[in-house]
Amino acid sequence: MRPTYRTISLLAAGLMLAGSLAACSDDPPVDDGRQVLGPGDGQPHTHDTFLGDGTTADAGGYSMAGLTFPTESRVPSDLTFQILDSRGEPVTEYVEEQTKLIHLYVVRDDLTDFRHVHPVLGDDGTWTARVDLTDPGRYRVVAEFVPDDEEQNPDGSHVVLGERAQVAGESPAVPDEPGRTGSDGMVTVTAPETLPAGEDTQFDLTVSDGDRGVLNLGTYLGSYAHLTGFDTATGAFVHAHPLGTPSITDDGSDLTFHTALGTPGTYRFFVQVRVDGFVHTVPLTTTVA
Repeated sequence: MRPTYRTISLLAAGLMLAGSLAACSDDPPVDDGRQVLGPGDGQPHTHDTFLGDGTTADAGGYSMAGLTFPTESRVPSDLTFQILDSRGEPVTEYVEEQTKLIHLYVVRDDLTDFRHVHPVLGDDGTWTARVDLTDPGRYRVVAEFVPDDEEQNPDGSHVVLGERAQVAGESPAVPDEPGRTGSDGMVTVTAPETLPAGEDTQFDLTVSDGDRGVLNLGTYLGSYAHLTGFDTATGAFVHAHPLGTPSITDDGSDLTFHTALGTPGTYRFFVQVRVDGFVHTVPLTTTVA
């Protein structure tokens, strides 16, 4: 059984449509008979342990080092970094999770810009990703990975590290107030009035075209959705996937998430779904109580 992880962290909305929609045509299918993620469900891609919550560059003896970050917004540039082990050596061996060796999230502190990218690993342990940021401001780079290291990481825990970076200039945006719906202009995600707080919780999100119409949902990174979220008070990061396949209702496609939102408060989520071959990133600010 793959370990389960619960993590949490701050995220952003007000995405430009170009940044929220990307082509994706090479994703493996989901096995309809299994749950993609959920604490204690006994299925692959579950996580019971974690090291770090994305708010610090060091956790569990691992650290993010040598971060280089774009100096301008709206100009595609490379982001690079290394992950070091407790001996200060670059980590070069990783366990594949959700079809990737590492998941990288770039989020601005004012919650109005978010990127989920998958860097390329060099022979010297340097990760490189091309990013195009919408506006200037202060950002956080959050790396989520599983080191293939039985000595330092014998439980196969997820490690979540975060490092700060700055793009010169002032951020012009204001984050949304909590509500039930989020949209990127094409895809709408509807949540309950509040999401349940607790170590073992479950809730549904409904994906539609905004008029209660059912969309043609495909898979992205081996799942029907990826939910990445941040506690706006602490900055801690959470990432979850729905259980199994969507349930079609009169309102759209219902996705059930089983996760641990342990701290009540306001959360900023980014829900990524693939519709007709394109990945949409839908921001949603909601209350956990």
